Amino acid sequence: MITVSGELDYHTAPRLRAGLDEVRLDEGVSLVVDISGLTYCDSSGISVLVGAYHHARAAGAVLALAGLNPDIARVFGVIGLDQVVPAYDTAETPVRALSA
Repeated sequence: MITVSGELDYHTAPRLRAGLDEVRLDEGVSLVVDISGLTYCDSSGISVLVGAYHHARAAGAVLALAGLNPDIARVFGVIGLDQVVPAYDTAETPVRALSA
């Protein structure tokens, strides 16, 4: 699990991208990104999450988001990210769901 907090924007997105690039994704692996501490996410942050989703999918892995606050969930809903990347209310829920 990777935990993201604070603001995910042009200045911080490269750090998340670098962290995600370090995660080894193989077929059948599940990666949960806990964003419960995320207070702001701009298009740069969204691009990193979409890129991570595509990278995971190409590797046969699963990427899930956990802990979406209502404001972030609304933005993800407007752009349709919620239709592509599985999202859960808490970090524990996807861990149980994806390991079952």
